[in-house]
Amino acid sequence: MSTLCFHNSLTRRKEPFVSRVPGEVGMYTCGPTVYNFAHIGNFRAYVFEDLLRRHLRFKGYRVRQVMNLTDVDDKTIRDSRAAGLPLADFTAIYKKAFFEDLKVLNIEPAEVYPAATDHIPEMIALIERLFAAGVAYRAGDGSVYFAVGEFPPYGALARLDRENMRAGDRVARDEYEKASYGDFALWKAWEESDGDVAWDSPWGRGRPGWHIECSAMSMKYLGESFDIHTGGIDNLFPHHENEIAQAEAATGKKFVSTWLHCAHLNVDGEKMSKSKGNFHTLRDILARGYAGREIRYLLLATHYRAGLNFSFAGLDAARTALRRLDESVRRFREAAGGAAAGELPDWAKEREAAFEAAMDDDLNISAALGEVFDTVRAGNAALDAGAPAETAAALADLFRRWDRDLGVLEPAGAEAALPPEVQQLADARAAARKAKDWAESDRLRGELAKAGYAVKDTPKGQVVSRA
Repeated sequence: MSTLCFHNSLTRRKEPFVSRVPGEVGMYTCGPTVYNFAHIGNFRAYVFEDLLRRHLRFKGYRVRQVMNLTDVDDKTIRDSRAAGLPLADFTAIYKKAFFEDLKVLNIEPAEVYPAATDHIPEMIALIERLFAAGVAYRAGDGSVYFAVGEFPPYGALARLDRENMRAGDRVARDEYEKASYGDFALWKAWEESDGDVAWDSPWGRGRPGWHIECSAMSMKYLGESFDIHTGGIDNLFPHHENEIAQAEAATGKKFVSTWLHCAHLNVDGEKMSKSKGNFHTLRDILARGYAGREIRYLLLATHYRAGLNFSFAGLDAARTALRRLDESVRRFREAAGGAAAGELPDWAKEREAAFEAAMDDDLNISAALGEVFDTVRAGNAALDAGAPAETAAALADLFRRWDRDLGVLEPAGAEAALPPEVQQLADARAAARKAKDWAESDRLRGELAKAGYAVKDTPKGQVVSRA
Protein backbone atom coordinates (compact mmCIF):
# COMPACT_ATOMS: atom_id res chain seq x y z
CA MET A 1 0.00 0.00 0.00
CA SER A 2 1.35 3.43 -0.92
CA THR A 3 2.26 6.13 1.60
CA LEU A 4 0.46 9.47 1.51
CA CYS A 5 3.01 12.25 0.94
CA PHE A 6 2.79 16.00 0.39
CA HIS A 7 5.29 18.66 -0.66
CA ASN A 8 5.56 20.86 2.42
CA SER A 9 6.21 24.50 1.46
CA LEU A 10 7.84 25.09 4.84
CA THR A 11 10.54 22.44 4.44
CA ARG A 12 10.63 22.53 0.61
CA ARG A 13 10.50 18.75 0.41
CA LYS A 14 8.05 15.91 0.00
CA GLU A 15 7.18 14.30 3.33
CA PRO A 16 4.99 11.42 4.51
CA PHE A 17 1.80 12.84 5.99
CA VAL A 18 1.05 11.99 9.60
CA SER A 19 -1.87 13.75 11.26
CA ARG A 20 -1.60 15.02 14.82
CA VAL A 21 -4.60 12.92 15.86
CA PRO A 22 -4.76 9.50 14.17
CA GLY A 23 -7.60 9.35 11.69
CA GLU A 24 -8.40 13.07 11.88
CA VAL A 25 -7.19 16.08 9.91
CA GLY A 26 -7.59 19.74 10.76
CA MET A 27 -7.25 21.87 7.61
CA TYR A 28 -7.45 25.63 7.09
CA THR A 29 -7.89 27.07 3.61
CA CYS A 30 -7.66 30.76 2.77
CA GLY A 31 -11.03 31.72 1.36
CA PRO A 32 -12.21 34.68 -0.70
CA THR A 33 -12.07 38.39 0.01
CA VAL A 34 -15.71 39.14 -0.72
CA TYR A 35 -15.49 42.43 -2.60
CA ASN A 36 -16.19 41.01 -6.09
CA PHE A 37 -17.03 37.77 -7.86
CA ALA A 38 -14.25 35.21 -7.50
CA HIS A 39 -12.24 34.67 -10.68
CA ILE A 40 -10.91 31.46 -12.17
CA GLY A 41 -7.49 31.99 -10.57
CA ASN A 42 -9.20 31.89 -7.18
CA PHE A 43 -11.11 28.79 -8.16
CA ARG A 44 -7.93 27.04 -9.24
CA ALA A 45 -6.94 27.14 -5.55
CA TYR A 46 -10.39 26.11 -4.31
CA VAL A 47 -10.57 23.14 -6.69
CA PHE A 48 -7.09 22.01 -5.59
CA GLU A 49 -8.15 22.28 -1.94
CA ASP A 50 -11.30 20.29 -2.70
CA LEU A 51 -9.20 17.57 -4.34
CA LEU A 52 -6.99 17.50 -1.25
CA ARG A 53 -10.00 17.26 1.05
CA ARG A 54 -11.58 14.51 -1.03
CA HIS A 55 -8.40 12.45 -1.13
CA LEU A 56 -7.89 12.72 2.62
CA ARG A 57 -11.43 11.40 3.05
CA PHE A 58 -10.77 8.76 0.37
CA LYS A 59 -7.88 7.59 2.58
CA GLY A 60 -10.20 7.26 5.55
CA TYR A 61 -9.49 10.51 7.43
CA ARG A 62 -12.21 12.49 9.12
CA VAL A 63 -11.58 16.05 7.87
CA ARG A 64 -12.46 19.28 9.64
CA GLN A 65 -11.96 22.05 7.10
CA VAL A 66 -12.19 25.73 7.93
CA MET A 67 -12.35 28.31 5.12
CA ASN A 68 -12.45 31.96 6.08
CA LEU A 69 -14.43 34.76 4.45
CA THR A 70 -12.52 38.05 4.51
CA ASP A 71 -15.32 40.60 4.78
CA VAL A 72 -13.30 43.48 6.20
CA ASP A 73 -10.03 44.74 4.72
CA ASP A 74 -8.79 47.61 2.58
CA LYS A 75 -10.60 46.42 -0.56
CA THR A 76 -13.98 45.59 0.97
CA ILE A 77 -14.12 48.97 2.71
CA ARG A 78 -13.02 50.86 -0.39
CA ASP A 79 -15.51 49.18 -2.71
CA SER A 80 -18.46 49.18 -0.30
CA ARG A 81 -18.07 52.95 0.09
CA ALA A 82 -17.83 53.38 -3.67
CA ALA A 83 -21.06 51.38 -4.03
CA GLY A 84 -22.77 53.44 -1.33
CA LEU A 85 -23.63 50.33 0.69
CA PRO A 86 -22.99 49.38 4.32
CA LEU A 87 -20.08 46.92 4.51
CA ALA A 88 -22.28 43.99 5.60
CA ASP A 89 -24.81 44.54 2.80
CA PHE A 90 -22.06 44.89 0.21
CA THR A 91 -20.15 41.76 1.20
CA ALA A 92 -23.36 39.72 1.52
CA ILE A 93 -23.79 39.96 -2.27
CA TYR A 94 -20.45 38.30 -2.93
CA LYS A 95 -20.71 35.77 -0.12
CA LYS A 96 -23.93 34.48 -1.70
CA ALA A 97 -22.32 34.39 -5.15
CA PHE A 98 -19.30 32.50 -3.80
CA PHE A 99 -21.40 29.69 -2.35
CA GLU A 100 -23.38 29.45 -5.59
CA ASP A 101 -20.12 29.11 -7.52
CA LEU A 102 -18.84 26.38 -5.20
CA LYS A 103 -21.89 24.28 -6.04
CA VAL A 104 -21.38 24.80 -9.78
CA LEU A 105 -17.84 23.41 -9.47
CA ASN A 106 -18.93 20.48 -7.25
CA ILE A 107 -16.70 21.67 -4.40
CA GLU A 108 -17.60 19.98 -1.14
CA PRO A 109 -18.57 22.42 1.63
CA ALA A 110 -16.13 23.04 4.45
CA GLU A 111 -17.25 22.35 8.00
CA VAL A 112 -16.86 26.00 9.04
CA TYR A 113 -16.92 29.29 7.08
CA PRO A 114 -15.98 31.95 9.64
CA ALA A 115 -16.44 35.57 8.60
CA ALA A 116 -13.87 38.04 9.90
CA THR A 117 -16.46 40.54 11.15
CA ASP A 118 -17.94 37.85 13.43
CA HIS A 119 -14.61 37.26 15.18
CA ILE A 120 -13.33 40.67 16.23
CA PRO A 121 -13.20 39.69 19.96
CA GLU A 122 -10.93 36.73 19.14
CA MET A 123 -8.61 39.01 17.17
CA ILE A 124 -8.41 41.54 19.98
CA ALA A 125 -7.64 38.75 22.45
CA LEU A 126 -4.84 37.45 20.23
CA ILE A 127 -3.31 40.92 19.89
CA GLU A 128 -3.35 41.23 23.69
CA ARG A 129 -1.38 37.98 23.88
CA LEU A 130 1.14 39.43 21.43
CA PHE A 131 1.58 42.49 23.67
CA ALA A 132 2.19 40.14 26.60
CA ALA A 133 4.78 38.26 24.52
CA GLY A 134 6.65 41.49 23.76
CA VAL A 135 6.19 41.41 19.99
CA ALA A 136 3.42 44.02 19.58
CA TYR A 137 3.62 47.79 20.04
CA ARG A 138 1.40 50.79 19.55
CA ALA A 139 2.48 53.40 17.02
CA GLY A 140 1.92 57.15 17.29
CA ASP A 141 -1.29 57.07 15.26
CA GLY A 142 -2.87 54.50 17.59
CA SER A 143 -2.36 51.54 15.27
CA VAL A 144 -0.77 48.36 16.61
CA TYR A 145 2.09 46.62 14.81
CA PHE A 146 3.91 43.29 15.05
CA ALA A 147 7.62 43.84 15.74
CA VAL A 148 9.22 41.48 13.24
CA GLY A 149 12.68 41.96 14.79
CA GLU A 150 11.43 40.51 18.07
CA PHE A 151 10.48 37.20 16.47
CA PRO A 152 13.69 35.47 15.29
CA PRO A 153 12.00 32.69 13.21
CA TYR A 154 10.30 35.27 10.98
CA GLY A 155 10.89 34.59 7.29
CA ALA A 156 11.35 30.80 7.45
CA LEU A 157 8.39 30.05 5.17
CA ALA A 158 9.31 32.64 2.52
CA ARG A 159 13.09 32.19 2.92
CA LEU A 160 13.61 35.88 3.65
CA ASP A 161 17.07 37.40 3.99
CA ARG A 162 16.85 38.55 7.60
CA GLU A 163 20.31 40.13 7.59
CA ASN A 164 19.10 42.80 5.18
CA MET A 165 15.79 43.47 6.89
CA ARG A 166 15.42 46.97 8.26
CA ALA A 167 13.88 46.70 11.72
CA GLY A 168 11.28 49.33 12.46
CA ASP A 169 10.00 49.84 8.92
CA ARG A 170 6.21 49.65 8.98
CA VAL A 171 3.77 48.39 6.36
CA ALA A 172 0.20 49.50 7.00
CA ARG A 173 -1.31 48.00 3.83
CA ASP A 174 -2.99 44.60 4.05
CA GLU A 175 -1.11 43.28 1.01
CA TYR A 176 2.41 44.13 -0.06
CA GLU A 177 5.37 42.85 -2.00
CA LYS A 178 8.25 40.84 -0.60
CA ALA A 179 10.56 43.83 -1.01
CA SER A 180 8.38 45.76 1.46
CA TYR A 181 8.71 43.42 4.41
CA GLY A 182 8.77 45.05 7.82
CA ASP A 183 6.58 45.44 10.89
CA PHE A 184 2.98 44.80 9.86
CA ALA A 185 -0.34 46.07 11.18
CA LEU A 186 -2.27 44.00 13.72
CA TRP A 187 -4.86 46.71 14.45
CA LYS A 188 -5.48 49.78 12.32
CA ALA A 189 -6.62 52.97 14.01
CA TRP A 190 -9.78 54.43 12.50
CA GLU A 191 -9.32 56.98 9.74
CA GLU A 192 -11.84 58.92 7.69
CA SER A 193 -11.60 56.60 4.67
CA ASP A 194 -12.94 53.75 6.85
CA GLY A 195 -16.33 55.45 7.16
CA ASP A 196 -18.45 53.68 9.75
CA VAL A 197 -16.34 50.51 9.76
CA ALA A 198 -14.78 50.40 13.23
CA TRP A 199 -14.83 48.46 16.48
CA ASP A 200 -13.81 49.42 20.02
CA SER A 201 -10.57 47.97 21.33
CA PRO A 202 -8.11 48.60 24.20
CA TRP A 203 -6.15 50.75 21.71
CA GLY A 204 -9.10 52.83 20.54
CA ARG A 205 -11.58 52.47 17.69
CA GLY A 206 -10.33 50.79 14.57
CA ARG A 207 -10.29 47.49 12.72
CA PRO A 208 -8.09 44.42 12.49
CA GLY A 209 -5.31 43.98 9.95
CA TRP A 210 -5.90 41.26 7.38
CA HIS A 211 -3.28 38.85 8.68
CA ILE A 212 -4.56 38.64 12.28
CA GLU A 213 -7.93 37.45 11.00
CA CYS A 214 -6.71 34.05 9.80
CA SER A 215 -4.49 33.38 12.80
CA ALA A 216 -7.35 34.07 15.21
CA MET A 217 -10.02 32.15 13.32
CA SER A 218 -7.92 29.11 12.46
CA MET A 219 -6.87 28.65 16.10
CA LYS A 220 -10.43 29.15 17.34
CA TYR A 221 -11.77 26.28 15.24
CA LEU A 222 -8.74 23.99 14.86
CA GLY A 223 -6.66 24.63 17.97
CA GLU A 224 -3.32 26.35 18.45
CA SER A 225 -1.59 23.68 16.34
CA PHE A 226 -3.14 21.84 13.41
CA ASP A 227 -2.27 19.68 10.41
CA ILE A 228 -2.61 21.46 7.06
CA HIS A 229 -2.82 25.05 5.83
CA THR A 230 -3.38 25.73 2.12
CA GLY A 231 -3.66 28.65 -0.27
CA GLY A 232 -2.39 30.14 -3.48
CA ILE A 233 1.34 30.74 -3.83
CA ASP A 234 0.64 34.49 -3.76
CA ASN A 235 -0.50 34.10 -0.15
CA LEU A 236 2.77 32.53 0.99
CA PHE A 237 4.23 36.00 1.63
CA PRO A 238 3.30 38.15 3.37
CA HIS A 239 0.03 36.60 4.52
CA HIS A 240 1.05 33.11 5.60
CA GLU A 241 4.41 34.26 6.93
CA ASN A 242 2.60 36.76 9.12
CA GLU A 243 0.05 34.18 10.23
CA ILE A 244 2.87 31.97 11.49
CA ALA A 245 4.54 34.86 13.33
CA GLN A 246 1.32 35.92 15.07
CA ALA A 247 0.32 32.41 16.11
CA GLU A 248 3.69 31.09 17.23
CA ALA A 249 4.72 34.27 19.04
CA ALA A 250 1.47 34.12 21.03
CA THR A 251 1.43 30.39 21.81
CA GLY A 252 5.05 29.27 21.72
CA LYS A 253 3.85 26.25 19.73
CA LYS A 254 4.29 25.10 16.13
CA PHE A 255 1.35 26.57 14.25
CA VAL A 256 0.94 24.27 11.23
CA SER A 257 2.64 20.99 10.35
CA THR A 258 2.17 21.00 6.56
CA TRP A 259 1.83 23.99 4.22
CA LEU A 260 0.53 23.40 0.68
CA HIS A 261 0.47 26.10 -2.02
CA CYS A 262 -0.87 25.96 -5.56
CA ALA A 263 0.78 27.79 -8.45
CA HIS A 264 -0.53 30.71 -10.46
CA LEU A 265 -3.02 30.51 -13.29
CA ASN A 266 -2.29 32.35 -16.54
CA VAL A 267 -4.72 33.07 -19.36
CA ASP A 268 -3.47 32.29 -22.86
CA GLY A 269 0.10 32.46 -21.54
CA GLU A 270 -0.28 35.84 -19.83
CA LYS A 271 -1.03 36.91 -16.29
CA MET A 272 -4.74 37.49 -15.87
CA SER A 273 -5.71 41.16 -15.53
CA LYS A 274 -8.68 43.34 -16.30
CA SER A 275 -6.51 45.77 -18.27
CA LYS A 276 -5.54 43.00 -20.72
CA GLY A 277 -9.13 41.93 -21.20
CA ASN A 278 -8.35 38.35 -20.17
CA PHE A 279 -9.92 38.52 -16.71
CA HIS A 280 -12.59 35.81 -16.33
CA THR A 281 -14.99 35.08 -13.52
CA LEU A 282 -16.66 31.70 -13.35
CA ARG A 283 -19.88 33.36 -14.44
CA ASP A 284 -18.23 34.80 -17.55
CA ILE A 285 -17.21 31.32 -18.65
CA LEU A 286 -20.58 29.74 -17.90
CA ALA A 287 -22.20 32.45 -20.02
CA ARG A 288 -20.15 31.19 -22.98
CA GLY A 289 -21.91 27.83 -22.75
CA TYR A 290 -19.36 25.83 -20.77
CA ALA A 291 -20.45 23.64 -17.87
CA GLY A 292 -19.11 23.76 -14.32
CA ARG A 293 -17.88 20.19 -14.67
CA GLU A 294 -15.80 21.12 -17.72
CA ILE A 295 -14.27 24.07 -15.87
CA ARG A 296 -13.55 21.88 -12.85
CA TYR A 297 -11.81 19.31 -15.06
CA LEU A 298 -9.55 21.93 -16.62
CA LEU A 299 -8.64 23.44 -13.25
CA LEU A 300 -8.05 20.03 -11.70
CA ALA A 301 -6.17 18.20 -14.47
CA THR A 302 -2.82 20.01 -14.01
CA HIS A 303 -0.79 19.32 -10.86
CA TYR A 304 -1.45 21.97 -8.24
CA ARG A 305 2.22 23.03 -7.96
CA ALA A 306 2.59 23.45 -11.73
CA GLY A 307 1.55 26.64 -13.46
CA LEU A 308 -1.77 26.30 -15.28
CA ASN A 309 -2.51 28.05 -18.56
CA PHE A 310 -6.22 28.67 -19.00
CA SER A 311 -7.63 28.84 -22.53
CA PHE A 312 -10.96 28.17 -24.18
CA ALA A 313 -9.23 25.59 -26.35
CA GLY A 314 -8.32 23.85 -23.11
CA LEU A 315 -11.98 23.91 -22.07
CA ASP A 316 -12.93 22.38 -25.40
CA ALA A 317 -10.39 19.61 -24.79
CA ALA A 318 -11.86 19.07 -21.31
CA ARG A 319 -15.31 18.73 -22.88
CA THR A 320 -14.00 16.10 -25.32
CA ALA A 321 -12.26 14.13 -22.55
CA LEU A 322 -15.39 14.11 -20.40
CA ARG A 323 -17.59 13.06 -23.33
CA ARG A 324 -15.29 10.11 -23.99
CA LEU A 325 -15.37 9.19 -20.33
CA ASP A 326 -19.15 9.47 -20.12
CA GLU A 327 -19.68 7.24 -23.14
CA SER A 328 -17.52 4.51 -21.63
CA VAL A 329 -19.03 4.65 -18.15
CA ARG A 330 -22.52 4.60 -19.71
CA ARG A 331 -21.49 1.52 -21.68
CA PHE A 332 -20.25 -0.23 -18.49
CA ARG A 333 -23.57 0.46 -16.78
CA GLU A 334 -25.65 -0.65 -19.73
CA ALA A 335 -23.62 -3.85 -20.04
CA ALA A 336 -24.02 -4.47 -16.31
CA GLY A 337 -27.80 -4.29 -16.51
CA GLY A 338 -29.06 -5.30 -13.09
CA ALA A 339 -26.10 -7.58 -12.31
CA ALA A 340 -24.28 -7.30 -9.00
CA ALA A 341 -20.65 -6.23 -9.19
CA GLY A 342 -18.24 -9.13 -9.41
CA GLU A 343 -14.53 -9.11 -8.67
CA LEU A 344 -12.41 -6.71 -10.69
CA PRO A 345 -10.12 -8.42 -13.20
CA ASP A 346 -6.42 -8.36 -12.30
CA TRP A 347 -5.60 -5.63 -14.83
CA ALA A 348 -8.23 -3.35 -13.24
CA LYS A 349 -6.96 -4.09 -9.73
CA GLU A 350 -3.51 -3.00 -10.85
CA ARG A 351 -4.88 0.27 -12.20
CA GLU A 352 -6.90 0.84 -9.03
CA ALA A 353 -3.72 0.50 -6.96
CA ALA A 354 -1.77 2.70 -9.37
CA PHE A 355 -4.46 5.40 -9.19
CA GLU A 356 -4.27 5.51 -5.40
CA ALA A 357 -0.46 5.50 -5.45
CA ALA A 358 -0.48 8.47 -7.85
CA MET A 359 -2.86 10.47 -5.68
CA ASP A 360 -0.85 9.55 -2.57
CA ASP A 361 2.20 11.03 -4.29
CA ASP A 362 1.43 14.70 -3.60
CA LEU A 363 -1.85 14.49 -5.54
CA ASN A 364 -0.21 13.47 -8.82
CA ILE A 365 -3.37 14.09 -10.80
CA SER A 366 -1.79 13.60 -14.23
CA ALA A 367 -0.77 10.05 -13.40
CA ALA A 368 -4.11 9.37 -11.71
CA LEU A 369 -6.09 10.53 -14.75
CA GLY A 370 -3.79 8.44 -16.90
CA GLU A 371 -4.95 5.37 -14.96
CA VAL A 372 -8.58 6.44 -15.40
CA PHE A 373 -8.30 6.66 -19.19
CA ASP A 374 -6.20 3.50 -19.42
CA THR A 375 -9.08 1.79 -17.61
CA VAL A 376 -11.52 3.25 -20.12
CA ARG A 377 -9.54 1.72 -23.00
CA ALA A 378 -9.02 -1.62 -21.33
CA GLY A 379 -12.61 -1.77 -20.09
CA ASN A 380 -14.03 -1.17 -23.56
CA ALA A 381 -11.71 -3.84 -24.95
CA ALA A 382 -12.89 -6.27 -22.28
CA LEU A 383 -16.53 -5.67 -23.18
CA ASP A 384 -15.72 -6.08 -26.87
CA ALA A 385 -14.20 -9.46 -25.97
CA GLY A 386 -17.40 -10.53 -24.20
CA ALA A 387 -16.71 -9.75 -20.53
CA PRO A 388 -19.66 -10.76 -18.31
CA ALA A 389 -22.17 -8.32 -16.82
CA GLU A 390 -20.60 -8.76 -13.37
CA THR A 391 -17.28 -7.41 -14.69
CA ALA A 392 -19.04 -4.43 -16.29
CA ALA A 393 -20.77 -3.71 -12.96
CA ALA A 394 -17.43 -3.93 -11.13
CA LEU A 395 -15.90 -1.41 -13.55
CA ALA A 396 -18.85 0.94 -13.11
CA ASP A 397 -18.38 0.70 -9.33
CA LEU A 398 -14.67 1.44 -9.70
CA PHE A 399 -15.46 4.71 -11.47
CA ARG A 400 -17.92 5.61 -8.71
CA ARG A 401 -15.18 5.11 -6.11
CA TRP A 402 -12.74 7.18 -8.13
CA ASP A 403 -15.29 9.93 -8.47
CA ARG A 404 -15.54 10.25 -4.69
CA ASP A 405 -11.87 11.21 -4.92
CA LEU A 406 -11.99 13.44 -8.02
CA GLY A 407 -15.52 14.84 -8.08
CA VAL A 408 -15.49 15.20 -11.85
CA LEU A 409 -16.08 11.78 -13.40
CA GLU A 410 -19.86 12.01 -13.20
CA PRO A 411 -22.20 14.98 -13.75
CA ALA A 412 -23.24 16.43 -10.40
CA GLY A 413 -26.35 18.17 -9.18
CA ALA A 414 -28.27 20.23 -11.73
CA GLU A 415 -25.69 19.39 -14.39
CA ALA A 416 -26.75 15.73 -14.29
CA ALA A 417 -30.26 16.69 -15.35
CA LEU A 418 -31.32 18.10 -18.69
CA PRO A 419 -32.65 21.68 -18.79
CA PRO A 420 -36.49 21.66 -18.86
CA GLU A 421 -36.74 22.80 -22.49
CA VAL A 422 -34.26 20.10 -23.57
CA GLN A 423 -36.08 17.43 -21.54
CA GLN A 424 -39.31 18.47 -23.27
CA LEU A 425 -37.72 17.94 -26.70
CA ALA A 426 -36.28 14.59 -25.58
CA ASP A 427 -39.66 13.41 -24.29
CA ALA A 428 -41.34 14.45 -27.53
CA ARG A 429 -38.75 12.57 -29.58
CA ALA A 430 -39.17 9.44 -27.44
CA ALA A 431 -42.94 9.63 -28.05
CA ALA A 432 -42.40 10.08 -31.79
CA ARG A 433 -40.17 6.99 -31.93
CA LYS A 434 -42.72 4.97 -29.99
CA ALA A 435 -45.34 6.02 -32.56
CA LYS A 436 -42.89 5.15 -35.35
CA ASP A 437 -43.11 8.74 -36.60
CA TRP A 438 -39.54 8.74 -37.92
CA ALA A 439 -39.78 12.10 -39.66
CA GLU A 440 -40.81 13.83 -36.42
CA SER A 441 -38.14 11.90 -34.56
CA ASP A 442 -35.48 13.16 -36.97
CA ARG A 443 -36.80 16.71 -36.75
CA LEU A 444 -36.61 16.66 -32.96
CA ARG A 445 -33.09 15.21 -33.12
CA GLY A 446 -32.19 18.29 -35.16
CA GLU A 447 -33.79 20.58 -32.59
CA LEU A 448 -31.79 18.91 -29.84
CA ALA A 449 -28.61 19.32 -31.89
CA LYS A 450 -29.34 23.04 -32.29
CA ALA A 451 -29.67 23.25 -28.50
CA GLY A 452 -26.26 21.62 -28.12
CA TYR A 453 -27.31 18.06 -27.28
CA ALA A 454 -26.64 14.73 -28.98
CA VAL A 455 -28.96 11.72 -28.99
CA LYS A 456 -27.87 8.10 -28.94
CA ASP A 457 -30.46 5.33 -29.36
CA THR A 458 -29.74 2.23 -27.28
CA PRO A 459 -31.64 -1.01 -26.62
CA LYS A 460 -32.86 0.63 -23.39
CA GLY A 461 -34.02 3.83 -25.04
CA GLN A 462 -32.53 7.14 -26.08
CA VAL A 463 -29.66 8.76 -24.20
CA VAL A 464 -29.39 12.57 -24.46
CA SER A 465 -26.14 14.29 -23.54
CA ARG A 466 -24.40 17.59 -24.13
CA ALA A 467 -22.84 17.57 -27.60
